[in-house]
Amino acid sequence: MDAPVTLITGTRIGIGRHLAEHYLRLGHRVVGCSRAPVDWTREGYKHCGTDVADEKGVKAMFSEIRRSYGRLDHLINNAGIASMNHSLLTPTSTVSAILATNVVGTFLLSREAAKLMKRKGYGRIVNFSSVAVPLKLAGEAAYVASKSAVVALTHVLARELAEFGITVNCVGPGPLATNLIRSVPKQTIDRLLAQQAIPRMGTFDDIANTVDFFLRPESGFVTGQTIYLGGV
Repeated sequence: MDAPVTLITGTRIGIGRHLAEHYLRLGHRVVGCSRAPVDWTREGYKHCGTDVADEKGVKAMFSEIRRSYGRLDHLINNAGIASMNHSLLTPTSTVSAILATNVVGTFLLSREAAKLMKRKGYGRIVNFSSVAVPLKLAGEAAYVASKSAVVALTHVLARELAEFGITVNCVGPGPLATNLIRSVPKQTIDRLLAQQAIPRMGTFDDIANTVDFFLRPESGFVTGQTIYLGGV
C-alpha cells in the first residue's frame, strides 16, 4: 500500500509542526499549511502558504493535492488562534478573526477534504477543540465559543460523512507550552491545571497519541467523538 497522505493545518510552529514531523517519521506523505512561511523542511513534506479561512486559497491547495497525490487519507485541523481577554474588552475584529480561523477554517478544510476522500471511500478527519470548553474558561469567551462550534461541527460532519467511509473526531488538549498560552498569566494556568484529574501541562506526544488512535484504520467504528485530555 502506498504511504498515506496526511494534511495538517498550522504547521509552522507548535502542535502542527510536531504532528507533521511525527507523521513523517511514521512514513506518511505530509502536506502542511500556514499563512506565514515555515523555516524548516523535511523529506516527504510539502508546504502550502494558505490561510485556512480563505476559500479560494483552500480550494487551490486541494487542487494541488489532487494533482500531486491523487488522494487524501487524513486531515488534521490543527490551525487555531486565541485571545485571552474579558468579553467586555474584546473588539469585534478579534471575534471575527477567531471565528474565521477556528470555525470557518475547520469547515472549509473538512468540506474539501471529504470531497477528495469520498472518491476512495475512506478518510479520517481530526478536529481540535480545547479543555477551555468544558471548563467554561473565563476570559476566553470568543475562543470558547469557537471551539464549542468545532465540537458541534464534528458531531454533524460525523453523521454526514459516515456513508463515505470517513470518520470525524475531535481532540481537546489542555494547556501546553505553545505560543497560544505564552501571554497567559501563570496563576491562570495553575488554576486551570488544578481542575484537571491529572494536574500537569500536556505534551506534544500526549496529543499525537490521541490523534494516532483516531487515524488508525481499526478506528473505523469511532466517529463523532471528542476526547478532552487531562481528565477535565
